[in-house]
Amino acid sequence: MVSRIDRKRVVDTALRLLNEVGLDGLTLRGIAKELNVQAPALYWHFKNKQELLDEMATEMFRRMFGSVEGGGSGGSGGSGAGPQGGTWQEMLLDGCRTTRHALLGYRDGGKVFSGTRMTDDSAAGPLNSLMSCFTEAGFTLKEAARAWWTAYNYTVGQVIEEQSVHPVPGRREARDPVYDQGDRERRLGPDYPLAALAGEEMFGDLEQGFEDGLRIIVAGVEATLGPDAAG
Repeated sequence: MVSRIDRKRVVDTALRLLNEVGLDGLTLRGIAKELNVQAPALYWHFKNKQELLDEMATEMFRRMFGSVEGGGSGGSGGSGAGPQGGTWQEMLLDGCRTTRHALLGYRDGGKVFSGTRMTDDSAAGPLNSLMSCFTEAGFTLKEAARAWWTAYNYTVGQVIEEQSVHPVPGRREARDPVYDQGDRERRLGPDYPLAALAGEEMFGDLEQGFEDGLRIIVAGVEATLGPDAAG
């Protein structure tokens, strides 16, 4: 039996539907309907939804990698290969920023990327380049891997939180109706005034909050890892 569809067509359709229905609403049955085939036809390519998510995350990485000249950003433990010849700080910041920007282009992009496994070696080259940049700057490989892994996990976690407030890509003015900062402040303010006000710092200017977090991470790496770290 020859399938009328292939893995790439299934994944492309799944990524398009993801923006319409979100991760919870994405089903193999729904993808099959969109492709005008019976659901069992998809099992020729993916045994279950997790296998599909792994391939979706890998395709997201491939698209990220192709959109950045000379590099890309991490997915499922991948990395961002920043400006060629740049410092480790520049490469780390570039990788995190590119990862965030790309994942925000997909509804629930952070959740899809988190916890999935790459289905090919697309991430190996960029990760190797980033590790080389760190080790050439005097970091051990262990220190280099720890620095990137910390920054990468911060970035993906930040995207997941950001998308909990702004779930629809490209519609920053529209918040999830479940999250109402004004209501939160009214509820918490009388007894927990600092907790109430902290919410605006965490979920107000998300762009600035992300950049502030990156600066904290870079400063922490400089202070604790590599050749210039404090004793």
